[in-house]
Amino acid sequence: MHGWVGLWGAVLGLLFGTTGFLLNHRAGPLKISSGEPQVSQMQMAVPAQGLKSPMELGKWLKQELKLDGNIGRPKREAAHAVGWGDQKTLQPELWTVAVASPGGSVSAEYWVGNGFVSVKKSENSFLATMSNLHKGVGLSVGWVLLIDTLAGSIILLSLTGVLLWTELNKRKTVGAVIVMASIVAMVCMGLM
Repeated sequence: MHGWVGLWGAVLGLLFGTTGFLLNHRAGPLKISSGEPQVSQMQMAVPAQGLKSPMELGKWLKQELKLDGNIGRPKREAAHAVGWGDQKTLQPELWTVAVASPGGSVSAEYWVGNGFVSVKKSENSFLATMSNLHKGVGLSVGWVLLIDTLAGSIILLSLTGVLLWTELNKRKTVGAVIVMASIVAMVCMGLM
């Protein structure tokens, strides 16, 4: 069992180990650049029936632009008075929404009452896409469950590895239990 679970863990572990290494070096003196995102912008006409909410804006964008990914938390900034030199005016309500996927994102900004939506598209490099896969950016429940199998395989490998190491010898088993209990106690005390 340890061998078969290890094979599955090794396949996913290679992906997560590589992307984890890149994430570990995303800043600081040993920075590894994952490449700059490619950005483009455009204006889209608001549909004839209008838009009623930021979430509806996100759904309309996904459908209209045939986007994959998840709609992030839409934001609504209420209309408020602003100053412009000596004048005061009412700035209209602002909606912002983003649709993210591992390969990039599309963000939109809409001033309520305007006839257009400002859309900005950002496409990631291969390394940035791999990092987003590692972080689970814009991914489905299926991907999350797949990653849970990796987490489960690492836990199972750890437990079966300890059993293989102890060879079910009473002395080694007691020693392993003491070491694991010490580590758990240390982590618990560190969290308090």
